[in-house]
Amino acid sequence: MSDTPIPSTVDRLLDQISQKSATIGIIGMGYVGIPLAVAVGHAGYRVIGFDVLPDRIEQLNSCHSPIGHIPDAALEQIQKTGFEATNDFARATECEALIICVPTPLDKTREPDLSFVTSTMDAIGPYLRAGQLLALESTTWPGTTDEVLKPYVERAGLTVGEDFFLVYSPEREDPGNASFSTQSIPKVLGGDTQACRAVGVALYSAFIDEVVPVSSTKAAEMTKLLENIQRSVNIGLMNEMKIVADAMNLDIFEIIDAAATKPFGFIPYYPGPGIGGHCIPIDPFYLTWKAREFGLHTRFIELAGEINAAMPTYVIDKLVRVLSERGKALKGAKVMVLGVAYKRDIEDVRESPSVIVMEQLRDWNADLSYSDPHVPDFPVMREHRFDLSSTDLTPETLAQQDAVILLTDHSGFDYDLIAEHAPLLIDTRGVYRRLGKKVQTA
Repeated sequence: MSDTPIPSTVDRLLDQISQKSATIGIIGMGYVGIPLAVAVGHAGYRVIGFDVLPDRIEQLNSCHSPIGHIPDAALEQIQKTGFEATNDFARATECEALIICVPTPLDKTREPDLSFVTSTMDAIGPYLRAGQLLALESTTWPGTTDEVLKPYVERAGLTVGEDFFLVYSPEREDPGNASFSTQSIPKVLGGDTQACRAVGVALYSAFIDEVVPVSSTKAAEMTKLLENIQRSVNIGLMNEMKIVADAMNLDIFEIIDAAATKPFGFIPYYPGPGIGGHCIPIDPFYLTWKAREFGLHTRFIELAGEINAAMPTYVIDKLVRVLSERGKALKGAKVMVLGVAYKRDIEDVRESPSVIVMEQLRDWNADLSYSDPHVPDFPVMREHRFDLSSTDLTPETLAQQDAVILLTDHSGFDYDLIAEHAPLLIDTRGVYRRLGKKVQTA
């Protein structure tokens, strides 16, 4: 009989990670999952991408990226290390690590909707096995990993920290930001146990430059919420300051730029027509909801949310005023929206304030059009529907409008052309102040 010790489950998994023989399953092939798959594949691991959308699976297996900042060539490269996409969740058993990157929206009453997470766990639960790591990256309330995911593992007859490893590591994607990639953005990670954290750190360190361990999954979950709540509150403050400055006939962008010259204690945030994307408008309310369990009322968070959510209406009110000054009603007016994506130089329209502005314009019976070089056709959305395609910006199409509203400051817009030919231009992003041109602001 050999005296060689039998490797423990954690040792075997750490060795598979170190030798890059582990297969990594990524569930949810969207704005988080695809960049993550590219980073993992580039590090030399075989990746299986799981999704429920047949069109998305076909796109990925054909190396056609649905995300603007991820080129087709990146998918072609990771196919060489075995990348494939599938909707067969039974293949989860092939994976040594499973990383969940599915949406966590709010429902109609602004309460957390974990249905994408729970449906994922329902799908993979029967295929969980000893020797696996399960990581959740979706933003959620503190306690989700322990209270929602862990019972699935235990029902599979596995013991977390001994033969199965459970971690939470929140996504930090910033689509369109060329300064940071999935690999270069530090990654916070908390484990259900010390062994879980050690395995999680080993895995993520293989394709992320810096992993930041914290004491628990709850601490990691709270970290993600704090990051986004800070932004929401500060943007809400600037949006409120914008309204006050406008009433006083002051340029808030001039004031922010002047304040930003202070070398300490001031961080510039900028107002706009609202906030968008899958994080800032949604994530703060996960903590608001959870705080009620402890008898707490998160007043700052809720107030910031109210201010930010009201900004599209403020833009419409400004449009009504400036049109009326020209003897024109909004009803029947030809209005073009510039930019429907929620931020500059991307195609993502999730929670975009531009969409809310468009809906209000439609409610006013305006003759609505839009232009966005990144969104050639308005996409199918669960709650918002427009049968519209992007209008080319020409002197003629601009001159035909009664008003043009700049909502998303894409770098691809010809701002000189717009300013020269739009009869009325409302700038919600401060672009024309930077260009030294005088236009209406909102």
